[in-house]
Amino acid sequence: MTTSLKNKRVAFLATDGVEEIEYTEPRMAVENAGGTAELVSLRPGTIQAMNHLDKSTTHTVEKQVKDASADDYDALVLPGGVANPDFLRLDADAIRFIGDFFTAGKPVAAICHAPWTLIEAGVVDGRTMTSWPSLRTDLANAGATWVDEEVYTDRGLITSRKPDDLPAFCAALLKEIAEGSYALQNA
Repeated sequence: MTTSLKNKRVAFLATDGVEEIEYTEPRMAVENAGGTAELVSLRPGTIQAMNHLDKSTTHTVEKQVKDASADDYDALVLPGGVANPDFLRLDADAIRFIGDFFTAGKPVAAICHAPWTLIEAGVVDGRTMTSWPSLRTDLANAGATWVDEEVYTDRGLITSRKPDDLPAFCAALLKEIAEGSYALQNA
């Protein structure tokens, strides 16, 4: 059975240093399921994607985060990369945008190093989640329970460890978006 995301809009929050495949694969999954994807970033223009530590392609920003509202989307995807979430967690508008999805009870998906932004947004306490292994202590210190699984979903929060987990991550993402909002997302 194919998951349909017809009439669903998904924000992808990323900036320079985003891991290429962690942005492109979930975006393609959303679009192939009939959803609309939009790249939201810190500034207009393009962002530089990476293939691990090497420059890859650039991607056109479709909306600045300062002008974005969680009300305009059905879900949020936070791709990883090392630099991308580190830049994002220093931006007040990015952190507000992330937090608003939790307040609204909308699905949020984060892979690899992206949970750094979730820690900054103050939304991981009491959650069970996974990430790139080096974030394990950061997440535990912020009140999360870390598990070493390819994908873990906790009340609409979907997390995965690395690019190898993308098939499971994308499948969970599509399922959660199709299911909709969670009244307990911010509980």
